[in-house]
Amino acid sequence: MAQAVTAVKLHAKSYINGKWVEGEGETVEVISPIDGSVIGTFKACSKEQVDEAVKGAKEAQKKWAALPVLDRLDIINRAIELWDERGEEMAQLISKEMGKTIREAREEIYDMLLPISKNVEGDVLRFRGETLPSTADRSNSKKIMTTFVPIGVIGVITPWNFPVSISSEVLPHALAMGNATVYKPSEKTPFSTELWVRLWEEAGVPKGVLNMVHGLAEVGSSVVEHDDVGAISFTGSTAVGEKIAKAAGLKKHLFELGGSDPMIIMDDANIEEAVKSAIIGCFYNAGQVCTCTERVLVHEDVHDEFVSKLAAEVRKIRVGNPLDEESDMGPLSSQAVLNKINAHVQDAVEKGAEIVCGGTHEDLYYQPTILTGVTPEMEVGSEETFGPVAPIIKFSTREEAVEIANDTKYGLTASVFTSGLENAWYLSDHIQSGMVYINEDTNYWELLAPFGGVKKSGNGGRVLGKYAVEGVCEIKQVVMEPTKVKK
Repeated sequence: MAQAVTAVKLHAKSYINGKWVEGEGETVEVISPIDGSVIGTFKACSKEQVDEAVKGAKEAQKKWAALPVLDRLDIINRAIELWDERGEEMAQLISKEMGKTIREAREEIYDMLLPISKNVEGDVLRFRGETLPSTADRSNSKKIMTTFVPIGVIGVITPWNFPVSISSEVLPHALAMGNATVYKPSEKTPFSTELWVRLWEEAGVPKGVLNMVHGLAEVGSSVVEHDDVGAISFTGSTAVGEKIAKAAGLKKHLFELGGSDPMIIMDDANIEEAVKSAIIGCFYNAGQVCTCTERVLVHEDVHDEFVSKLAAEVRKIRVGNPLDEESDMGPLSSQAVLNKINAHVQDAVEKGAEIVCGGTHEDLYYQPTILTGVTPEMEVGSEETFGPVAPIIKFSTREEAVEIANDTKYGLTASVFTSGLENAWYLSDHIQSGMVYINEDTNYWELLAPFGGVKKSGNGGRVLGKYAVEGVCEIKQVVMEPTKVKK
């Protein structure tokens, strides 16, 4: 499609203890989903190099934590300025690496990465411990305090679909609170993440405080299993998250995993607004978002109207080269993603679903698809498809809608469209999800609110705002009894 993605092949290096180094492992080719061309390479790190990164982080962390918090924040704020200055370059790399449209890539930089990171200063400076009264004995002299201290070295493992913005959900907070990090980005997006880290270095992050190790699953495992890594932050699939949880053992871990996010459209919904939100929920980033709408539950009284209006809008979506400013949706990120979508759609059709529009692809360019007659027994009606598919499930009562919505192992986000306050309260109370949005799409992210899921969509931790700060610290109790000092 159109011109070659890159005129010159790119090559990424790892950043270990303040030095840019070649990995000692295999050479990995990075293939652009735009046209299937190899846009660059990197060499995977060895286990010994991961050990070196962790050792450097452990040695640097104590000195880093001893710096005044304002000094640490000065470096973070300088990094933010540099990301802003180089944002277009970063967006171009993201689009070439994983296929989101250039407009979506810019949104990742300017609407997500920068605002999330700018909030870090306020999140940290306003973060508080507590002073509690003594209840273990009848004393007014004791002072019981809780405070938060850095964990030490934190491993941060991030996905390809939002390579820098998801990295910013944890890593800047971790550094601001005095931790050091070993960062393993996705092997699909090494060039945008390398630029991100190079700008951290330019901002003045000291040697060893931030390390980046490139590689495949083995590199991530080496980070997770290292005895000197005190916590793991991971965003990705539930299957991988469960493996990491077993390997991490008693380490603190902060997980944001998969979802099968429902959108419920009641009979009193504003259908036009519901259609707009379904477009964003189902087709943003070609549906490759953990918070994308995976199941559209529509009341039988408005089903036909909703499907008709949704189909009219879906047919307007322009699928094409993501570097083209006119494209609304780019390619899927890989053949593996395409294979899963094809399997889910085929399973649905074989079990009685009908394709209203879409269902076809050219190379990795998958047409936005609407399926009707979907049931929870179909894979597309219960699992995470992770593609540009809107599976429509018809329901009769809100109780039935809740039963269908909760009939999944996931519980990340949910969306409800209704004009009735009582419906809104009932559904928000009964849907099993970490986040419920009333008259808003499932891809809505509030940057100060807790982001995370229940059931197999997470492990109870949350990111964004003060919740990210809690995730990168240990709580410490301090009891002081000043009356027992030497007189």
